[in-house]
Amino acid sequence: MRIVFRADASLEMGIGHVMRCLTLADALRTQGAGCHFICREHPGHLGDVIKIKGYPLHLLPMGKKGRYSDQSESLPPHSHWLGTDWGRDAEQCSAYLRELKPDWLVVDHYALDHQWEGKLRATCKKIMVIDDLADRRHNCDLLLDQTYGQDSEAYRTLVPAEGKVIVGTKFALLRPEFAELRNYSLSRRTSAQFDKILITMGGVDKDNVTGKVLDALGFCELPPDCKITVVMGGTAPWLQDIQKKVKTLRYKVVIKVNVDDMAKLMADSDLAIGAAGSTTWERCCLGLPSMLIALAVNQKLALKKLNDAGAAVEFNLDNICTQVNLFFSTENQHEKTMEMSHSSSTIVDGHGVNRVIRKMELN
Repeated sequence: MRIVFRADASLEMGIGHVMRCLTLADALRTQGAGCHFICREHPGHLGDVIKIKGYPLHLLPMGKKGRYSDQSESLPPHSHWLGTDWGRDAEQCSAYLRELKPDWLVVDHYALDHQWEGKLRATCKKIMVIDDLADRRHNCDLLLDQTYGQDSEAYRTLVPAEGKVIVGTKFALLRPEFAELRNYSLSRRTSAQFDKILITMGGVDKDNVTGKVLDALGFCELPPDCKITVVMGGTAPWLQDIQKKVKTLRYKVVIKVNVDDMAKLMADSDLAIGAAGSTTWERCCLGLPSMLIALAVNQKLALKKLNDAGAAVEFNLDNICTQVNLFFSTENQHEKTMEMSHSSSTIVDGHGVNRVIRKMELN
C-alpha cells in the first residue's frame, strides 16, 4: 500500500495542513503503508521535519503563473497560496505520481479543488481530501472535515454522489500520545491547582498574537506562583522578538520551540490560551480548560459552538484580561473548571485517526 500526500506549509498558511497529514501518515505507516510527501518550497515549508520523520519528500519549486492561470471557471479563494497555478502544480505532481502509482492520493490544500483532482485521477487509485472550508467542489472518493459540529450536508453538492464524506471531531487526526495521556490529564483536573498557563498560537503566528497576549497578561491578576510556557515553531517570524520580550516581563515565561512533547505539556497545564485551530482538538482530548481566539475565518464557527457548549471560552485581545481574571478569581472556580474540562473531553477521544483509516478501507 502506497500513500502520497499533497500538502503545504508556509509562513502565510501555517503548518497545520502538513502536521495533520504527518499524523495520518504515522498511523498508516504502522499498518505497513509507504507514505510520500509532495510539497512546494514555500518559506517555512517543513521539509526538514518531514524528512526527519523518515518520509520521502518531493519538493516543488516556487513558480510563476502560466497558461492555466486564466480559467473560465473561478479559482478557489485561497488559490494564491499555491505558489504557482493549479495546472502547473498538477503537471509537476503528475510526474511523481506516474512513477509512484499510489493507492491513495491525500490532498490537504485550500488552493486545490476538483479541477486539480480531476487532472490527477488517472495517476492514482483513489483520492482523499482533507478540508474544513466547504467552499469549493472536489473530485474525490473520500472527504474528511474534522470540524466540531460540521454537517455532511455542507458538502452534498461539492463531492461526487459516490464519494464518502466523514465529518466531526470523532475523526480528529491526533497523534497517539494524546489518547495515551488522556486519563492522566483528566485525573489532574480533580485537584484545585491553577498555576500553569500554556500559550500556543500556532506554529507560525504571523501576526504576533503571542506577543499581544503576553503584554495583556502583564495587567492580569495572576497567581503569585504562576508559570507560563509559550510554544512556538522554529519558523515563526516573531520568535526572536518574543525571546527578547520575556526578559522584560514581570512574570516568568519559558519559551519552547519545535516541541515534541506537546501532549505532556498540555496534560501538565491548568489553562491554555491559544488559537482555535487544529490543536483545539488536542486540548479537548486532554480536557484542558482553554481560552481561545479565532485567527482565521474557518475557526469562528467551531469556536462559537465550543463556547456555547461550555467546552472553551472565546476571547479577543480587548477582553483577555477580564477573561483571565475571571478564570483565576471566579467563585466556585474549581467546579466551573471541572465542568469545562468534562465538556471539552466529551468532544474528542483521541482515536479519530484510526476511524479515518478504517474509512479508507486499505485491506
